[in-house]
Amino acid sequence: MGKIAHKLTVAIFKTRDEMGHAAARDVANAITDLLQIQEEVNMIFASAPSQSEFLSALLTHTEIDWTRINVFHMDEYIGLGLEHDSSLSSYLRKTFLNDMTTKNNYFIDGTKNPLTECDRYEALIKAHPIDIVCMGIGENGHIAFNEPHVADFNDSKVIKIIDLDEISIMQQVRDGTFPSIAAVPRKGITLTIPTLTSGKFTFCIVPSINKAEAVRDTLLGELSTNTPASILRTLNNASLYLDEAAASLV
Repeated sequence: MGKIAHKLTVAIFKTRDEMGHAAARDVANAITDLLQIQEEVNMIFASAPSQSEFLSALLTHTEIDWTRINVFHMDEYIGLGLEHDSSLSSYLRKTFLNDMTTKNNYFIDGTKNPLTECDRYEALIKAHPIDIVCMGIGENGHIAFNEPHVADFNDSKVIKIIDLDEISIMQQVRDGTFPSIAAVPRKGITLTIPTLTSGKFTFCIVPSINKAEAVRDTLLGELSTNTPASILRTLNNASLYLDEAAASLV
């Protein structure tokens, strides 16, 4: 692949489509390799339009035995149920999971008592140590809902309740997942940074000019929770996939 930023391998592609196909190829290879040495694979996926090319390309890899894979997602809005059109679990199902049969899909339910739901999901994560994480980076450098004001590289929690950053709220409207700023929930549930970085392999897929500053700060800025995604530079077996727009400032 391309150049190295600390431990993080970075690859830049001309288009989002090329980026998505390259990431899907590498993820498929990691899944296949793991399934040769273990009975099942536990994966965490991001649920966002930035992942659409990658998820579509991953569906073309028919060699993957999804019946041996447990799927988790990394965050959810408090107040939105599994069937709500703007819930993150709904996005992942509609764009990806409805087209395959996995061993299990484990979703966070935003309509349940948040503390109880955190306890339930923590138990599931602990019972299924994570192998592969497929993530993006937010416009403010967040990973999942670990916003700069709540991010903790040494978080003692597996999953927690957070308040969304205003930049993230506006991003949801720009991404088209909500019709207006007023419609975006202000609270969410997120897997913490130690949970998201606990996998054997990390694949981060980041397109678009809107992410260029976050990508620059992730790769060239301080290792700091001011840019939560900067933690990726410390991980073994971590790869970052960018289109030219997202990489325009590095």
